[in-house]
Amino acid sequence: MSHIPNREEALELLTTYTKNPSLIIHAKAVEACMRYYARKHGEDEEKWGIIGLVHDMDWEQFPEEHTQKTREILKAANWPEDYIRAVESHAYLTCTEVVPESLMEKTIYAVDELTGLIRTTALIRPSKSVLDVKVKSVKRNWKNKRFAAGVDRTVIERGAEMLGMEIPDLIHDCIEAMKEVAEELELKGNL
Repeated sequence: MSHIPNREEALELLTTYTKNPSLIIHAKAVEACMRYYARKHGEDEEKWGIIGLVHDMDWEQFPEEHTQKTREILKAANWPEDYIRAVESHAYLTCTEVVPESLMEKTIYAVDELTGLIRTTALIRPSKSVLDVKVKSVKRNWKNKRFAAGVDRTVIERGAEMLGMEIPDLIHDCIEAMKEVAEELELKGNL
């Protein structure tokens, strides 16, 4: 029988394999979005959040084996297969061929890259805060391909399509989710 992990265990695993503060903040941003959507859809918030938290845990040490290393680590820790598969699916067409199928998988796929665009948008504001970020600001920055150049906008578009959502609605929800943990994401700023 699989072991159902809790957030404390997930955070410990994340910080064992990830030391870069920016990557830890990214993990917490994705966790916040996953928790937000779990609540919105009446799903298991803890489960969705944990998957968001560990989704990139192998990226810093094993970028060439991204998601495969996480699979090994989580399998060795006896995590349930659906948790592992969801983590793999977030890197569909970039590092894996695991197609996002469940609502949880489609959600992590859609929000992962978007958190980076929202964070960068917040950091260039005079307030340095996500608390006053508007959808239109993110959309304006979206069009500038040099802005947050590492953010793959096609992944966000594909994810929104998988969820049957419009991009502005996805952006709105992720901003709201990130506002909930603004301090933890170092995005409270000077408001």
